[in-house]
Order: sequence, then structure tokens, then C-alpha cells
Amino acid sequence: MIFSLHPQLEKDCFFIEDWPICRLILMDDSRFPWFILVPRIMGARELVDLPEAEQMRVLNEINWLSKAMQKTLKPYKLNIAALGNMVPQLHIHVIARFEEDDAWPKPVWSAEGKAIPYQKEKKAELIQQIKQAF
Repeated sequence: MIFSLHPQLEKDCFFIEDWPICRLILMDDSRFPWFILVPRIMGARELVDLPEAEQMRVLNEINWLSKAMQKTLKPYKLNIAALGNMVPQLHIHVIARFEEDDAWPKPVWSAEGKAIPYQKEKKAELIQQIKQAF
């Protein structure tokens, strides 16, 4: 089976690149540096359902992204979650949080107002910063 992204993720996010096991995408909400890793394994719903070797590969990629975000963005906290209540396809949110962000200290899902789409230049700058950190 050919990998495809869930339609909601396709609609809400920008493709960045494919890593060894995950697709790296960016949520189109400039209020939060919000990346998502989607294991390119059709039918994957839960991390624990993957074979242990694949779980470790996903964890390694979460760590790569987290370290790159810490290095470049210097967040107060990283939020890492695999909720999947609305999108059943396995995906892991890695979100840089700052004490002055729109949702602090609550989860980003509780932020008031609508997402603020990235301006083209800001999106390109953020993606370039993250890529250079690897």
C-alpha cells in the first residue's frame, strides 16, 4: 500500500520532508511552532501497535526534531503528544511552548481564536532553521 496522509493533516499542514520512517509536516498556525511526525506506515493508529524496532525509529525521529527545536527556538517547554482523537492516523505533535504564547499554560488546543496561517517568508524561515539544526 502507498502511504497517504490523512485528509485533515493534508488540509492543516505543510509538507517539509520525509525522514527514514516519518513524514515531517508543519501545522499552519503561526501562533505556535507546531511540527507533526507521521510514521509512513499504512494503517498505523497507535505507537504501541508498531513492532519494537519501528517504535524505536519513531522515537529517534521525535528526539531529532525535539533537539532541533530546543536548539533553534529555545522554548520554555516542548509538548509531545500522540492524541489522535480527531485524526486516527498515528501522528506525533511536537510543539514549542513559550510562557507568552496564546494558550499558555493550557494546551494549544484550548487557545482562543482561530489559527493564524503562516506568512510565506516566516514559514520558510522556520523550516530552514529546523533543517539546519540537524
